[in-house]
Amino acid sequence: MTDPLSRRNFLRLSAIAGITIGMEKQAEGMGLFNGPSGLRVGIIGLDVSHSVVFTKLLNAPDAPKEYGGYKVVAAYPKGSNDIATSTSRIPEFTKQVQALGVTIVTSVDELLGMVDVVMLNTNDGRLHLRQAIQVFKSGKRMFIDKPFAADLKDVAAIFKMADSYHLPVFSASSLRYMENRNALKPDQIGEILGVDTYSPATLEKTHTDLFWYGIHGVEMLYTLLGTGCKTVRRIYTPNTDIVIGSWPGNRLGTFRGTRTGPHDYGGIVFGEKATVPIQPANGFDGLMRDIIRFFQTGKSPVPAAETMEIYAFMQAADESKKQGGAVIEISDVMKTVS
Repeated sequence: MTDPLSRRNFLRLSAIAGITIGMEKQAEGMGLFNGPSGLRVGIIGLDVSHSVVFTKLLNAPDAPKEYGGYKVVAAYPKGSNDIATSTSRIPEFTKQVQALGVTIVTSVDELLGMVDVVMLNTNDGRLHLRQAIQVFKSGKRMFIDKPFAADLKDVAAIFKMADSYHLPVFSASSLRYMENRNALKPDQIGEILGVDTYSPATLEKTHTDLFWYGIHGVEMLYTLLGTGCKTVRRIYTPNTDIVIGSWPGNRLGTFRGTRTGPHDYGGIVFGEKATVPIQPANGFDGLMRDIIRFFQTGKSPVPAAETMEIYAFMQAADESKKQGGAVIEISDVMKTVS
């Protein structure tokens, strides 16, 4: 289903991302992790609803066995300092996770002393690099919720830091886990010729435009088309974005980001044998199962090079907007952080 990068581009992206199977095995061999008995989950950031959702899933008395017995035991509530839509939610979300048996702590360091693995959920991507460094120093596995960071420079810096500490890191949108993903496989629809996706794309002035919310629709594109996108062009209006990516084999992927109308997610896949609508994930169970597998194995379900290219795609879209809709080479964007 995926279209691999050329060897040269793949090696460059992997070097920037800094996560390989060999590194994961090295980390395990050094004894940096607590092993299969370490089931205590800590959350950094209660300024986003995902923190409540994740806690409800894991701490439910009837949680699926696939969740492995992992429970959220502690949370550090502090998130953004100045994004009102984030800061205003902290008191209520703190109450909700407390009611689920979670201890609220006053610092990241205190949290790290109480847990085995970490979900970095802070809604403000500007804080992720600093908070991630603290987690890396503790030697703990970490899932980073969207947005991975506020700009591509910090995305690359987090992966380089993971490299230096020989630690894996995993990030994904729940939109990656489509309800009808089996119907979208090549054995059902043949080779994928193109994909159109859509999702809300509200903007936050402190972040690269699509990082804040457009990530969901963009990640759906990459889930289906894979890495290897060459060029990006963005058509911007105050209400809508249209972003066109060009993949090898004359394949086009388009993302429509909406800022008015219904708050909907979806898309359509054009295959050799069939054209099939995308059915977005109904909840977070698919993502949670992959998070748990990551905590258990230390192997990210999404290659670091793919996550890096997803954010380079969105950074290129930002550059295209600045240049009035010009076509931008992703390789040129990658050079700015290599």
